[in-house]
Amino acid sequence: MKAHIITIGDEILIGQIVDTNSAWIATQLHIHNIAVSQIRSISDQDDAILNALSDSQNQVDLVLITGGLGPTKDDITKQTAAKYFDTHLRRDQAVLQHVTQFFESRGRTMLEINRQQADVLEGCTVLFNQYGTAPGMLMKKESTTYIFMPGVPFEMKHLMNTQILPRLTQQDHTIFLSQENIIVGGIGESYLAEKIADIESELPASIKLAYLPTLTFVRLRLSGKGSDQEAITASTKYYAEQIIHRLADHVIANYDTTIEEFLIQKFIGLNLTLTTAESCTGGSLAAMITAIAGCSAMYVGGTIPYSNKLKQQLLGVREETLLQYGAVSEQTVIEMAEGAKKKFDTNYAISTSGIAGPGGGTIDKPVGTVWVAVAGERETITQKFQFQNDRTINIERTRQLALFMLWQLLVKEHQIGISL
Repeated sequence: MKAHIITIGDEILIGQIVDTNSAWIATQLHIHNIAVSQIRSISDQDDAILNALSDSQNQVDLVLITGGLGPTKDDITKQTAAKYFDTHLRRDQAVLQHVTQFFESRGRTMLEINRQQADVLEGCTVLFNQYGTAPGMLMKKESTTYIFMPGVPFEMKHLMNTQILPRLTQQDHTIFLSQENIIVGGIGESYLAEKIADIESELPASIKLAYLPTLTFVRLRLSGKGSDQEAITASTKYYAEQIIHRLADHVIANYDTTIEEFLIQKFIGLNLTLTTAESCTGGSLAAMITAIAGCSAMYVGGTIPYSNKLKQQLLGVREETLLQYGAVSEQTVIEMAEGAKKKFDTNYAISTSGIAGPGGGTIDKPVGTVWVAVAGERETITQKFQFQNDRTINIERTRQLALFMLWQLLVKEHQIGISL
């Protein structure tokens, strides 16, 4: 089964909001062996909606549409869909009763535009929305099924989980998808491609390899497609194992994850703790870690000693070190990391200090100069980086590389590796 995803809303096109709906829907469809061949964002315009619906007709089996089902004048999805399906809107009494109760329970007056939320496409299958006032709608046109959902993420997810995905799982699937993910660090995308070029050239037509780079890491995704589920799964895994063996020391994980998620789970499994001391990264490293559920089992917290005074007071950095070498130096980050580790009684500590920019650089230490230290159970490692003048990118690179260094030291001290 093949699918398209369409998100409707000018707010997406002008960057006012980020389209997280499409990513979540695509993930759920992949789990259910439904291949997404196109994701499209369009404006709240009659012709844009009509063109998008028409372009998908008979091209895929399923089209999932979010957005434009609200009660205001700019929400025109239902009216436009009625044109496309050559039908009209009818007021669904069960939905109207739900909307009425929705307003009464909140002590709010229901207006006519709120009643219009109960208007659905004649001939559609109504997908009841328990969490909001806009119902979903399922319509078929020739060989394509169209499903309209509200754009509010928690309402959309509720409909997907309770009504849409159960319907899809009941359908007979003749094509199966298989996916293997490999997270790689310490090697650039071009060098990586050259290193595994022969393996990539041997891939059968049923398996595709994608490179998904960040500023520091590369996710390799092998996607297989075939009519024999067992065979395509085994084949995809075989080529993943070949790549892992070839890349050896660069492979961080052989499943879909992030470096922070991976490290948190490893730290928890090894009963280890971590603290951070961030100067140039300003707490963004801690934010990456604490965004992951369960991190409290290994992360005790961190400091942001931006000034030299706080480096001394919070971490015990010596005044003579700062005077002789400066805040952005190997000597200072070592004392920061080791001081944080001792002060907060953790197994590991990360420290960062640098000139993120755009100002503040000197001839000896230009903008983009960064030092990172990681204090471990047996040693402290350091590295100097020389980035460019973009402050945001410099901070992002620093925090990603700091986590990569933490992984390197963890591998060295605890011999963690990939199990195939």
